[in-house]
Amino acid sequence: MSLRQHFQLWDSRNMSERKYFGTDGIRGKVGDSPITPDFVLKLGWAAGKVLARHGSRKIIIGKDTRISGYMLESALEAGLAAAGLSASFTGPMPTPAVAYLTRTFRAEAGIVISASHNLFYDNGIKFFSIDGAKLPDDVEEAIEAEMENPLTCVQSSELGKASRIIDAAGRYIEFCKGTFPSELSLKGLKIVVDCANGATYHIAPSVLSELGATVIAIGVAPDGMNINEKCGATDIYQLQQSVLQEKAHLGLAFDGDGDRVMMVDHLGNKVDGDQILYIIAREGLRQSQLRGGAVGTLMSNMGLELALKQLGIPFARAKVGDRYVLEKLQELGWRIGAENSGHVILLDKTTTGDGIVAGLQVLTAMVSNHMSLYDLCSGMKLLPQILINVCFEGEHNPLESAEVCKITEQVEAALADRGRVLLRKSGTEPFIRVMVEGEDEYQVTVLAQRIADAVKSAGYQDK
Repeated sequence: MSLRQHFQLWDSRNMSERKYFGTDGIRGKVGDSPITPDFVLKLGWAAGKVLARHGSRKIIIGKDTRISGYMLESALEAGLAAAGLSASFTGPMPTPAVAYLTRTFRAEAGIVISASHNLFYDNGIKFFSIDGAKLPDDVEEAIEAEMENPLTCVQSSELGKASRIIDAAGRYIEFCKGTFPSELSLKGLKIVVDCANGATYHIAPSVLSELGATVIAIGVAPDGMNINEKCGATDIYQLQQSVLQEKAHLGLAFDGDGDRVMMVDHLGNKVDGDQILYIIAREGLRQSQLRGGAVGTLMSNMGLELALKQLGIPFARAKVGDRYVLEKLQELGWRIGAENSGHVILLDKTTTGDGIVAGLQVLTAMVSNHMSLYDLCSGMKLLPQILINVCFEGEHNPLESAEVCKITEQVEAALADRGRVLLRKSGTEPFIRVMVEGEDEYQVTVLAQRIADAVKSAGYQDK
């Protein structure tokens, strides 16, 4: 069985095992099942019933800036209260901030209302455990099982209460600043930061300016509907233009919930999660602080693997999804991992992907070495990698199509050992992701389109 076939089968099994939870919580279009007020009410109750078995009766609830967040947090709070658990609200807050606050308040769990990098009409629910990590599979399965039972209500004397954490933003800002060496300063650096009109809008600019940087902030005027719209980590054009116009030293872009970061050097070049991982791993090696190696995913560029090999840094690939990067890190006892989409996990700093913290570690490398972001990236050459998203509907799986398999085998033969092919179902969106990587960009583009066309002809529509 080829690597491609193995993960094709894994994705199919993984999607069918859960009724509601995907690789990153529960997500969908607001108003459509399961992102409806009645479902979220029941979800809050079911989660409360399961989590109450563990003793604590406090839950932290944060959200991004989507207009639907108000409705969904009210439904969640009502469900939790009916199960006897109290909710403490943070207001708009990055996902990693909720993970941090869950740990510091010793809450039984943290809940984030966010659809991450999706547009405003989507939303989702994801959970963190008491230690700030994603909920274990068995707890998610217990919540799904509880959803099948009739909703009940505890006695009035046992109902949960609601409160607000007044200093949530300030606590998290200080935490982020604490991951930057106290003997260093960002003074003299002009930085453009794009907050995607999302949850970092009132956090990231403060962190950078309080560390001494001159900050030009964009994407900091959320209106409930402009989150991730032509801005942030998924669309860095505005950031690139701003860096060039402002003659800034670099730019950082976060996604709507702040767990991803993309960067731009002073020439306007994109710096993705693979390059960020390379910079942080190399700096860890230089400082004699690197434990083991670095973890990427099946989507990580071969250029990253080759560059780390040159440095003598071991590299391992995990399944796609930050939870699987985390699992691989824990399995190997390593501390640094990332997805090329900008999820960067640094277990010596925090428990989950954190865009602000990851960006600060790159800035640490810049200041410590007196090097530009461009120069820090120069030791790694990215190979051309083409990703095509093919939108799908219905139950038919094109990855099982004989024609798709035939075309894919032909492409793999054409690449020989000088490239890779990866086909997989997205765990968060209705896409088949077609990725082809190799030495020649034109060849890779043509070959990727051949596979995408075969997938579409199997009953799907390209997006």
